[in-house]
Amino acid sequence: MRPFNLILAVVAAVVLLPSAAAFAAAPATVEAVQAPAWRDRDGVTAPLAAGMELKSGDVLRTGQGARAYVLLAEGSRVKLGEAAQFTFHTRSLQPQRSFSGALDVLAGAFRFTTGKLWKTRAREVAIRVGTATIGIRGTDLWGRTNSDGDLVALLEGRIEIIRAGQATVLAQPMTYFDAPRGQAAAVKALDPGVFSSLARQTEILPGDGAVRAKGKWRVLAGDAASEEAALELYDQIREAGFAARIRPRATAPDGWRYEVLLGGFSSVAEAEIAAARLKAATGLKASVGR
Repeated sequence: MRPFNLILAVVAAVVLLPSAAAFAAAPATVEAVQAPAWRDRDGVTAPLAAGMELKSGDVLRTGQGARAYVLLAEGSRVKLGEAAQFTFHTRSLQPQRSFSGALDVLAGAFRFTTGKLWKTRAREVAIRVGTATIGIRGTDLWGRTNSDGDLVALLEGRIEIIRAGQATVLAQPMTYFDAPRGQAAAVKALDPGVFSSLARQTEILPGDGAVRAKGKWRVLAGDAASEEAALELYDQIREAGFAARIRPRATAPDGWRYEVLLGGFSSVAEAEIAAARLKAATGLKASVGR
């Protein structure tokens, strides 16, 4: 058995082993990714991929021009903008029923929107944005932390913000908490036009080249005649923040080639945009197919 096929066989055997963890609901999963983005877990970095399950302590990072959506098991959604750093903490025993834990936004912009059943389910969640901690009673909020300071906007519901030992309550939609670095915070009205530009920082729109779990189009990043060359290409692409995989392909009369693919695009147009982003990041010229 060839070495690469042996690796595939071992991985498949491990995946098929029954375990209690296999039947437990993941507390969160990655819903969509506009690469480059990464997950750091236990000292190991992997490119963020649609469908990837998250566990407590995972750190998510997005690169320049990137976005990521995280779906909590109970239905709430976290959207991350570019150059974001986000840590996921949970102690939920039944994450599909309620969320208990904290969401730390260490850098960048985010949007948090609760699930449809949020009001009927118990929850205990705090969102930490830079120097501010948010107690959630609202159902839709947007925030950002950077070198200029922290900003938290309430779009719907009610939130309580703790900063420097002082509590501020936002109960009026389209208001925001503005906390410039080293200055006193203030509550201000949020202009709808201003919010439209802020919201775009965390939205994945058609034409952004994002990956989703059910997308059927693929990007062929390259192929190689040897396992070693394929693995070198695979590592290069994944280090750049794109979730690649290798597909062995038999060739006549008794040979093999190894394709390095990016998958999960909803259309040829999305795949072409992702191929252009890959080329910008790595210099690789990719092609698109199904």
